[in-house]
Amino acid sequence: MKKRKKTLLNLLLIAFVLSFFVTPLGHYSKVWLMQLFAFSPQVVAEERREQLPTYNWQLKDPQWAFFNFERSRGKVVVIDFWASWRLPCLPELKGLQALYDDYGDRVDFYLITDEERAPVEAFMAENDFTFPLTYLIIGEPAPVLTDNPPRSYLIDKKGYVVVAQDGMADWNTKKVRDLLDELLRQ
Repeated sequence: MKKRKKTLLNLLLIAFVLSFFVTPLGHYSKVWLMQLFAFSPQVVAEERREQLPTYNWQLKDPQWAFFNFERSRGKVVVIDFWASWRLPCLPELKGLQALYDDYGDRVDFYLITDEERAPVEAFMAENDFTFPLTYLIIGEPAPVLTDNPPRSYLIDKKGYVVVAQDGMADWNTKKVRDLLDELLRQ
């Protein structure tokens, strides 16, 4: 009897682990686990903050029209580099969507991808994302590192990098919201 119970438990455990690799349940479970274990991004100590070298940076809007990042000079800015095919980007984008919903009228959000329009628009629709899309122009010099998404930045009104996050973070936290409120008051 004990042996049967142990065998059944082992088979259930194996089935659960396999579900992470061969079923849609695995995708949603991985996203949920990443959200569960994500932490707020690390704030750069004031004395170590670096100022953006330039705001002269060409990007594309959702209609693929060119614009210059210069329009965000003097504003609080959130920049996030993401890719629809990178699983850690999805939970991060969910947190950024919540932040955009609450701060989108006071903070400039640049959620930047270098992918083609069609798959990006499908990904946005599938996940009910409404934040503004920005497309990276490959080869265009940027004031921040753009490789290896997810990679995120929070820039203050004077152009100092307050957060430089390499890898996934939970942007929808009290810590981030308090920081944004403080930066907006300055």
